[in-house]
Amino acid sequence: MIPVIYEDEHLLVVNKPSGLLSVPGRKPELQDCLWNRLKDQFSDREVLLVHRLDRDTSGLILFACNSETQGNLGRQFEARRVHKEYVAKVHGQLPEPEGIIDGPIRKDWTKNDPPVYYICPEKGKSAVTRYKVESIDGDFTRVRLFPETGRSHQLRVHMLSLGCPIVGDPIYNPGDGGERLFLHAERIELYHWVTKVKLDFTLPSDF
Repeated sequence: MIPVIYEDEHLLVVNKPSGLLSVPGRKPELQDCLWNRLKDQFSDREVLLVHRLDRDTSGLILFACNSETQGNLGRQFEARRVHKEYVAKVHGQLPEPEGIIDGPIRKDWTKNDPPVYYICPEKGKSAVTRYKVESIDGDFTRVRLFPETGRSHQLRVHMLSLGCPIVGDPIYNPGDGGERLFLHAERIELYHWVTKVKLDFTLPSDF
């Protein structure tokens, strides 16, 4: 069973485990995913995709229970009205206690299994992340990340660009010994499109 953080007739907020795809992949062996499990778990209602988390990322993710909610939440994301915070454990120390990474991201079309992205100022899509260091423990840093855009692998690529790859990243820092990707979607804030009430969810990481 997928842990449910919040539910009503319009919205589901759940805790996605690390290692589970948000949506099915193209190959037959990649059909097990969060979306399909939720559709089985909530077979009496619609479960519609709003946004995604990388397979190796854990934490808060939203699903709509009707098309009107899906459309409204989609517009909130597009207008950057949804506030998201992640926590990560990274290798090394960041250059400043807090800062902004403005690094356009482009997909490497020569690599698809798994997909790989990189910073490309000339042809990449705009990608902006704010960060704030929370603690330093020897060779590792715990950092809070505030993505202002939602590009694929954005946080992972931006941390790598500062020389501080996320611990356990199988794509951008393979073989570092981490038992999982230490990246967790810890907080999400949005407006309920029916009640107009601001919803603010927090789910502490397990690392």
